[in-house]
Amino acid sequence: MKKKFFRLSILAAFITGFSACTDVIDLDVPEGTSYPVLDAWITNEPGTQYIRFTKSVSYTSTGATPIISDATITLYDETTGDVYPFVFADSVYKCDPANGQIGQLNHTYRLRVEYASNIYEATDTIKPVATIDKIDYKYKEKGDDGVSKEGYYVRFYATDMAGQTDYTWIRSYRNNMEKANILEDNYVIDGGFSEGLSDGQEFPQFVGESVNDDEHPYLKGDLAIVKLRSLSYPSYFWVTSVQTQMQSGGLFATVLANVGTNLKNVTDGGSKSKILGWFGTSAVSSATITTN
Repeated sequence: MKKKFFRLSILAAFITGFSACTDVIDLDVPEGTSYPVLDAWITNEPGTQYIRFTKSVSYTSTGATPIISDATITLYDETTGDVYPFVFADSVYKCDPANGQIGQLNHTYRLRVEYASNIYEATDTIKPVATIDKIDYKYKEKGDDGVSKEGYYVRFYATDMAGQTDYTWIRSYRNNMEKANILEDNYVIDGGFSEGLSDGQEFPQFVGESVNDDEHPYLKGDLAIVKLRSLSYPSYFWVTSVQTQMQSGGLFATVLANVGTNLKNVTDGGSKSKILGWFGTSAVSSATITTN
């Protein structure tokens, strides 16, 4: 479900006599304020959990994003009282719990970040997630079911949990879960794209097939990885706001702006310093299949 953007072309020969002229204009763009940015998402998957803490850079910057290494980051399970310190190593903050798992279903977590004489906190609760019942694929020729490229197309099957409003983040990968191999990010409510349309029903076909990159379908021997992640409503609102900013384009595009944060400055004395980013939590359901 890639968004298509229109590009405006300016014709160099629009005015006769100016086709060979090029004026270079140096714009003095203010650098702006650099803010700390937190990327913290805790799941119920076993293994090491990671948090990234960096500094924002100006729009015109071409350098690497500066990494913040001198913060103290601690996760608190508000349901059980367990405490999980995150230690900085290899450019990220890590926690490898002794029992192999941090996130627990329906537990509320509080993240505390101590940085530059300020303390920031945020909370989120791990909501249930629908189970992927089955995953399969079909080879399609160009034109089959309206596809523009021949290749393998994957579909997953899941059923929405009845009696509640469920917010779900659907992410798919090709071959491994490296950032470069992410194919699609989609967000659904009760298995669909609008609230109140269904409850307790099987995810519709167009949602099950939303894990494909239609411009680059899976090839023979590819490993398709699909993950469903539960979201609280605040986290759903945040990730969809980020998606809107990233996909905005064209003449009537939304003006770019910093998306809000749930991290509040709780420092004694009423400091107004702030950090950007989000702390969220998810339960995860996943499935894989290899095309052959």
